[in-house]
Amino acid sequence: MVARSWATSPGRLSIIAGGLVVLILLTGIAAGATAKYKSDTTTDLVEIHEPTAADVQRLYRALSEADATAASSLLAAGDEPIELRRRYENDIALAGPTLGIAALDRAGDPRIIKQIEIIGRQVPTYAGLVETARTNSRQELPIGGAYLRQASHLMRTQILPAAERLYRIQLERVAAERNSAISFPYIATALAVILLIALIMAQVQIRRLSKRRLNVGLVVATVAIALGVAWSAVAMTAHARLVGEGYEHGSSQVNMLADARITALQARADELLTLVARGNGAAYEVEFSQLARTLAGEGGHGGGTLRQASAAIADDEMAADLRKAIGAAERWLNTHAEVRAYDDGGKYEEAVQLAIDTRRAGSSAVEFAALDDHLGKAIASGRQYFVNETVGGARALALLTMGLAVLALIAVAGVVSGVRQRLREYR
Repeated sequence: MVARSWATSPGRLSIIAGGLVVLILLTGIAAGATAKYKSDTTTDLVEIHEPTAADVQRLYRALSEADATAASSLLAAGDEPIELRRRYENDIALAGPTLGIAALDRAGDPRIIKQIEIIGRQVPTYAGLVETARTNSRQELPIGGAYLRQASHLMRTQILPAAERLYRIQLERVAAERNSAISFPYIATALAVILLIALIMAQVQIRRLSKRRLNVGLVVATVAIALGVAWSAVAMTAHARLVGEGYEHGSSQVNMLADARITALQARADELLTLVARGNGAAYEVEFSQLARTLAGEGGHGGGTLRQASAAIADDEMAADLRKAIGAAERWLNTHAEVRAYDDGGKYEEAVQLAIDTRRAGSSAVEFAALDDHLGKAIASGRQYFVNETVGGARALALLTMGLAVLALIAVAGVVSGVRQRLREYR
């Protein structure tokens, strides 16, 4: 039947018109669906997946801080500041809600379920050991330090590794969503190219049949499709560039700084546990030295995670906070050397005071707090940079779906009008 229709000029025109309309609709649907998918994926990236990753990172950091705070509280003994107690309790309390959020975002992922089970089961055990250590310490029983070291061992060998795995899994989700959002639209592009070729070939065919140079309807359809292709190319290129920029100079830097913050907290716990061990903490000091090199480079004055992050940061506010963090890290490491000098020289009480006194200018506690605070601000700036750039990318696609639908309808109307005009000549 199609062959019979193609044998006549009116039939050929009808087949051309029908084929073009179907191809226009397919291309419009594919392009519109692609634009909507990219827009929705980008929105979910900003509103769900990245915030969930940040929450899990916050849990990882809170658990590390709890370990350091527990050690500091034990060293303070009867003079334990109320703010230390509240900070520890808040850090431990953060586990429940965060694990619930992570479970919702990756429901059904067995890897997530496994890590949540480990953290949910071991955090209460850890908290019990810390309370036992605190009780014994108040009674001035030396076994309190042993309980605290047991709690810290549990935190470092089971809870923190599980929290880190949970964080890495969530980062995989963020990276996968980002890649999906900026992926090249192969199907829509292929259909658009085929459609443009088909429109040009249709005009050539109709010109041969009608002996007329141009068909206004087909010209309008071609212009509409070309405009849609150009609009899509500009919008999706801008979207991919902004989302990529947000990740490269925002999210990826946040990940590096989050790692640095955790490293610093673990080193702080080692610094305090060395004192808790009272002469038996050589292993903690060895680990402190390793973590310090990772954080600030050899001797605390070059290289390390902090300076690596600093070299790749584009945001001015983030860079300023990181410079302050680097300065605080150097001062903290210098103060740590003084703490070790006091302790190794038999001045244990002086070493403890220099390590935990939050009211003493230049103490290890004060300098570490400054480091943690500036890292926190740099991370917040990096997250905001990521959000700003990614939201800008989403805005580039804001009207694209509706615009493509309108242009597709204009193209269909142009094809129908142009071919109908030619068909009337055969009546």
